[in-house]
Amino acid sequence: MKHDESSLIEQAKSGDRTALTELVNMYSPRIYNLGLRMMRNEKDAEDILQDTFLVMIRKLDTFEGRSSLYTWLYRVAMNLSLEKLKDKHRTQISTSLDDPDYEGMADIQPIQFPDFTEDKLSDAQFRTYLEQAMVELNDKLKAVFILRDIEGNSVSDTAKILNLTESNVKVRLMRARLFLRDRLTQIFKLEGWA
Repeated sequence: MKHDESSLIEQAKSGDRTALTELVNMYSPRIYNLGLRMMRNEKDAEDILQDTFLVMIRKLDTFEGRSSLYTWLYRVAMNLSLEKLKDKHRTQISTSLDDPDYEGMADIQPIQFPDFTEDKLSDAQFRTYLEQAMVELNDKLKAVFILRDIEGNSVSDTAKILNLTESNVKVRLMRARLFLRDRLTQIFKLEGWA
C-alpha cells in the first residue's frame, strides 16, 4: 500500500522499518542514477547510494521538512559524490565558481551546440560523445549540468540541492554548457561529423 511521503517519514522516524524500506525503495533508482552520472562507474554509484541512505537512516530524525525528502537526499548524494571525486583528485578549475564574474559574462553569446544533421548522428552516438565530453567537465559544473539538463530539476531545486544561489546555478550551468559545446565541437570535427 502506497503512503504519502510525510506519513512515511513520520512512521520511519518512530522506528517503522517498513516505512523506512518504502522510502529507500522510492528514491533508490534516482539516487543510484545520480551517483552513476557523477561517478561514471557502478561500484562508486552503489557506494553513493548506500552512503546516502545510511545518512538518511542516521539523520532522519533531524529532517524538518523545510524541503522535500527528495531534495534533501539529492543534496546528501551530491555532496557525497563531490567529496568522493575530490578524494580522487579529479580536474580542478582555477576560476572561482562561488563568486561568479557577471561583468565577464556580458559579451558571451547564447550557447549554440555544433551543427550536425540528425540523420548522420544517432541519439546513442550523441550520448556517447556527450559522456566523453562530460568526463573532462569540472565536478562542480558537472553537478549542475546533471541536475538541470539531465535530471530536469528546476533552477530553484538545483540551488537547494547544491546549497547555492539561483544565480550561481545559472552561471555554473552556462559555463558547463559552454565547455561541453566547445568539447563536442572538437569531438565532432575529429570524428568527421561537423
